Amino acid sequence: MTTKDQAFQNEEKEMSFIDHLEELRWHLLRSIIAIGIIMIGTFAAKSFVFGKVILGPTKTDFFTYKWLCQISQSLKFGEAFCFESLSFTITNIDMAGQFLIHLKSSFIIGFILAFPYVFWEVWKFVKPGLYENEKKMTRGIVLFSSFFFFAGILFGYFVLSPFSINFLGSYFVDASVRNDITLGSYVGTLSTLVLASGIIFELPMVVYILAKLDIITSNDMRKYRKHALVAIFVLAAVLTPPDPTSQMLIGIPLYFLYEFSILIAKRVNPRSDSKMPESAV
Repeated sequence: MTTKDQAFQNEEKEMSFIDHLEELRWHLLRSIIAIGIIMIGTFAAKSFVFGKVILGPTKTDFFTYKWLCQISQSLKFGEAFCFESLSFTITNIDMAGQFLIHLKSSFIIGFILAFPYVFWEVWKFVKPGLYENEKKMTRGIVLFSSFFFFAGILFGYFVLSPFSINFLGSYFVDASVRNDITLGSYVGTLSTLVLASGIIFELPMVVYILAKLDIITSNDMRKYRKHALVAIFVLAAVLTPPDPTSQMLIGIPLYFLYEFSILIAKRVNPRSDSKMPESAV
């Protein structure tokens, strides 16, 4: 048994299972407090949060719609990609519906904005159990994980959600059926798309850690590139409405993320490329 293993076991003896639970409780408590503080501020800013942020993709003056219209006009397509109106209305049918959705939305936004701190608290709990080389290989993990998470959140909100909401809200099986979308259904769809996008954009960080641990190499990722491409567009079909435009909007960035992750794995372990067979290139 090495000195490092003995030191780790001694530390484990010093901290009992109850001590670990107590430490975890305080990390979770501080995370909940951080989320709660932002949640209170979000709850108080109801007009801005709902009028500008949550209900933003339902309005024709939303940034994405105006940007697409400008691109359409600059490419001489006229108003082919301009959204003059959205063919649905949002309603509430429950007595406490709006209040509960207000609470739910405030919590979700609180979690998103507090993500760096929450992740840092989790990392503080996990880090002492790692060896020194493992701590070195995960240096900066909070910063980069937060960056990719927020990049995914912005992509989900400004790109994925507007197209999905517009398609689903404008889809009719018959002209006699009117789309009156409940507030709960709308917020649930929006939050699912945005949070799923934020989680998916963590792929480069996951690959970085797996490559550092020699669990995966750029060779492996190139070998299974075709399988990954199929999986990406299956995932895009699940996350988006059944129209090619929305699926391409999520599928193409995910594929670029995969290729970017290959470069990360190659940089972490460049020797793996030298062992790659020509048929895998």
